[in-house]
Amino acid sequence: MHDREDWFFRMKQTVLVYALGGVGEMGKNMYAVEVGHDIVIIDCGLKFPEEDMLGIDIVIPDVAYLIDRKDDVRGIILSHGHEDHIGGLPYVLKSLPVPVYGTRLTMGLIVDALKDAHVYDEHRLHIIDEDTTLALGQLSVSFFRTNHNIPDSVGVVVHTHLGAVVYTSDFKFDFTPVNNNTADVHKMAHIGAQGVLCLLSESTNAERSGHTPSDERIVDDFVDVFHKATQRVVIASFAAHVHRIQQVFRAAQKTGRKVAIHGESMTHVVSVARELGYLDVPERLLVEMDEAHQLPARHVVIITTGSHGEPMSALSAQATGQKIEIHKGDTVIVAAVPMPGHERDIGRVVDALFRIGAHVIYGSTHLTGAHVSGHGNQEELKLMLSLMQPKYVVPVHGEYRMLKAHAALAVQVGIPREHVFLIDNGDVVELSEGQGKKVGKIACGNILIDGLGIGDVGNIVLRDRKLLSEDGIVVIVLTLCKQQGTLLAQPDLSTRGFVYVREAGHLLAEATALVSVTCTKLLQERVSEWSVLKNQVRDTLGKFLYEQTKRRPMILPIIMEV
Repeated sequence: MHDREDWFFRMKQTVLVYALGGVGEMGKNMYAVEVGHDIVIIDCGLKFPEEDMLGIDIVIPDVAYLIDRKDDVRGIILSHGHEDHIGGLPYVLKSLPVPVYGTRLTMGLIVDALKDAHVYDEHRLHIIDEDTTLALGQLSVSFFRTNHNIPDSVGVVVHTHLGAVVYTSDFKFDFTPVNNNTADVHKMAHIGAQGVLCLLSESTNAERSGHTPSDERIVDDFVDVFHKATQRVVIASFAAHVHRIQQVFRAAQKTGRKVAIHGESMTHVVSVARELGYLDVPERLLVEMDEAHQLPARHVVIITTGSHGEPMSALSAQATGQKIEIHKGDTVIVAAVPMPGHERDIGRVVDALFRIGAHVIYGSTHLTGAHVSGHGNQEELKLMLSLMQPKYVVPVHGEYRMLKAHAALAVQVGIPREHVFLIDNGDVVELSEGQGKKVGKIACGNILIDGLGIGDVGNIVLRDRKLLSEDGIVVIVLTLCKQQGTLLAQPDLSTRGFVYVREAGHLLAEATALVSVTCTKLLQERVSEWSVLKNQVRDTLGKFLYEQTKRRPMILPIIMEV
């Protein structure tokens, strides 16, 4: 009887779907399906900092909610090996040590990062493929093969008592893919025929009409560029775009050029993908950077990337001569599109490369032949919706305008408008036998990684960094007699990034005198709390400097007791 009651209890449970990252933003993808006491996490990514995140290296999801429920978390499923889907894992596993499931290449790419973070445990890592079925609590999980610009990409199906929750991850429909592994359209249709409760589908290209071109077109474009280039060719790409790297190898072989790999991330990806058989590298094609410098320029291709696998930071350093020096006449191919919010930065880098005298190729393939997206356009998104025939749709992986465009596509293919949920990170969608609705919000946000610090930089620190970058700092040192409570010397005022001292002597002298008067007055009033003294000095000096300059520098009073 107890077992029967327990069965009825489970059947009455609802299915909860929510995102901890990846909704309304590009990056740090992390989604969850929760039924009763069982939670399955899908992806655990990072994103690169926005312009106002000064000094921040990367951003990962805040998993405080999951840490509170860690006994219920059955595992983390990784859909593919791109940083925006796996890059947060080394940080999250420190506080959420749960099993991790991913395809062979995905696991190969994350292992070194786990070792560096001292969270590697081979017993926790489980390799899956598109034919694997997992039993995770009362949930089961299966997979289907997709196309993306990295091998071993899969969609994820979480089977619940109410139906399947399907997560497409990043995908497009490429029928002539680089690795000859086409998307498993028949399996997708079978999943749809069995009944999909909810579809979480990516929205990156939801604003782009038509179909995304095939990756196969890029090889011919590269060959043409390599033939025409009279000096070196430097290609900047995301490190984990394994298909793009393969195309560079093919084009280099056809045109008699040697390939050198630059950058730790790129070297790591090439090494892992080659070892696992996902890269076909012709014999004697690869050379070390030192050897490449000795070869005639017209016989060299250099593939490079940034410290976290992103292309533009490497090019930015190159454009200013800090790393590989770009020479006049070199051809630079930016084999990636700018992430939203970084267009201006990329424009500056491209301008700098043109000023050097490089021939720069950038943009999508229909414009310049430099890049083909790994994400499906509108017709492919509609095809996925039609194959899956979901009852409910939650657009994910994209900025809000992309989610909105994807929602409109869902309505076009026949999904009732009230069955399409536009959510923010943390919003919980509750699905039951009769209805679906947004029911609340869980705590989530950003964890900022700065050097070795995890989450120790928050809004206050970022505000201070922004203030320092805009109006500089004023440091005022006060030397006080501890016994008598008097000012022993004239305050010592120094500035950085506020005014040019040689031309602002009168202003600084007035400021010093004002601080001296303020401090003396407070000491005569027997103010003994140094915090009160500091705050009064800061307020008085801040008001004076704003009146004189219309600037608000950070003011840092320092008290030295003698």
